[in-house]
Amino acid sequence: MRHCFSVKIGPVGFRVGSDWRAPIDQLADLYAQYPQPDDGVADFTVRLFAARPWRRFVRPAVMIGGDFVLPDAAPLPLAQGLLAAEMGMNLQMALGQRRYLLLHASAVERDGRALLMTGVSGAGKSTLAALLSLRGWRLMGDEFALLDPDTGLVHAFPRLVSLKNAAIDVVERAAAGRRFGPLLAGTPKGDIRHLVPDTAAVAVMTVPAIPALLLFPSFGFEPARREISHSEAFVRLTQASTNYVSLGERGFTGLTGLVKAVPALAIDYPDTDSAITQVEAAWAQLGEAL
Repeated sequence: MRHCFSVKIGPVGFRVGSDWRAPIDQLADLYAQYPQPDDGVADFTVRLFAARPWRRFVRPAVMIGGDFVLPDAAPLPLAQGLLAAEMGMNLQMALGQRRYLLLHASAVERDGRALLMTGVSGAGKSTLAALLSLRGWRLMGDEFALLDPDTGLVHAFPRLVSLKNAAIDVVERAAAGRRFGPLLAGTPKGDIRHLVPDTAAVAVMTVPAIPALLLFPSFGFEPARREISHSEAFVRLTQASTNYVSLGERGFTGLTGLVKAVPALAIDYPDTDSAITQVEAAWAQLGEAL
C-alpha cells in the first residue's frame, strides 16, 4: 500500500495500509502516544483501498479489506477514512481473534478491578465508559473487552472512544481540554467523533484487571436496577461475543467462569447523571461486600 501506519493497542498489533494519505495521517495523529507492535510485526493487517484505480481520485470511495473481510461491505467516502480504518480494525478482531474471548463491551478499571458494560446499540456503554474515565476510572476499552479464558483476567483494548450523535455533546461538555478526533457527519451510524484516551490509560494498557462487575445498561427509562442471574448473564454475553463459538471449549470455560465469579446487574437510566450515580452506588456496595 502507498501509505502505512502501525500501532499496538493493548496486546494486539495492527498495520493499516491505505491508497490515500489522509486516513493514515489522522491515525498517526490520534494514536501518537501508542507504541509500535512488538518487533514491528503486526497481528492483523487492514487495507483501505479503491475498488477501481480511478476511484482514488474521482468521488473517492474507501473499501475495507485486510486479513479478514466482509465481501459485501459498502465503501465509505474518503472524508470518513478514519472511520473506515477503525471499522477495519474492529473487523480483524471480530473475525480473527483467537487468543482472547471477545465481548462487545466497554470496560473501565478501578483499584485493579474491572467493570464491564454491555448492551444493545444505543445502550450508552461507550458514553458511560468515557464519562467514568473522566472521573478517575481507567479506560480499558469501549469496543471490546478481552477476556483471557485461561486466567479469567480482562485485558485492555483502549482504542479511540467512538461517540455517536447526542453523546458527542454530552462528553465534549464533560471533557473540556481533552483531545477529540474530527467530527464525521452523516456516517451509516450517524454523526461520530472519537475521544482520545488519556496518556495514563495508554501507559498501563498492558496491565490486566480482575473482572468485578457485569453491567447491562439501558438508556431512555426511569431509573431502575435488578440483579441478573448466572444463566441470563451467560446468554446475554454469548450474544455479545463475536468469537465465542470459534473458541469452542475455551470460550465456554472462560465465559462460564466469568458469570459464576462476577455479579451482574441491569440498570435503566434516563440520563447520564442518573447512570453514573447508579454505577458508583453499585460499585460502592460491591466494595462493602468484599
